[in-house]
Amino acid sequence: MIVTVSRQMGAGGGEVARRVADALGFRVVDNELINRVAERAGLPPGEVADREERAPGFVERLVRALSRSAPELLSEPPDRLPEPEEKSLVLVTEKVVAEVAAEGRVVLVGRAAPAVLSGSHDALHVKIVAPLASRIARIAERDGVNAREAEGRVRESDANRARYLSHHYQLDWNDPANYHMVLNTAPLGLDGATDIIVMRAKAMWGEM
Repeated sequence: MIVTVSRQMGAGGGEVARRVADALGFRVVDNELINRVAERAGLPPGEVADREERAPGFVERLVRALSRSAPELLSEPPDRLPEPEEKSLVLVTEKVVAEVAAEGRVVLVGRAAPAVLSGSHDALHVKIVAPLASRIARIAERDGVNAREAEGRVRESDANRARYLSHHYQLDWNDPANYHMVLNTAPLGLDGATDIIVMRAKAMWGEM
């Protein structure tokens, strides 16, 4: 039994995940997963956390582009190039997500978990969304920045989460069909979204 929570920045997904875990008596796995991946990969936790939130680095993009358009400029043939750093990290993340899912009774936040666990686990996949304006206001208040800066952070996060899922799993982050339910916290509130998830989880798994 596992609930995965994907979320738009500023929609309150992390808080909903914590409330769902408390209501079900599950363990919420967010930063813990990042720490486990970081330890396994030998990287700082902050760098692992950033990977879902940003585009690949310039060198990685350059290697990809050269391997497609001008392989003769590379010192190694394209099929012998080292695997890009992000792809290696994705493989480690997939293993850790699978391990966490196998433990059961967890609410797992982010890390493309619905794609990693698709069709192979007893899971409820949820995406938490909200209108852009309300997300901007939440991030501005949370981070102590003006609306323009908050909007930039929100749009960048949306774009990079979409890129991550598209590049590594060939899925559309915005397609509701990739989730069992998509909940808008603007009309529902955090409590309303929590109640719906808990109700569905209990319908699937009983009172647990």
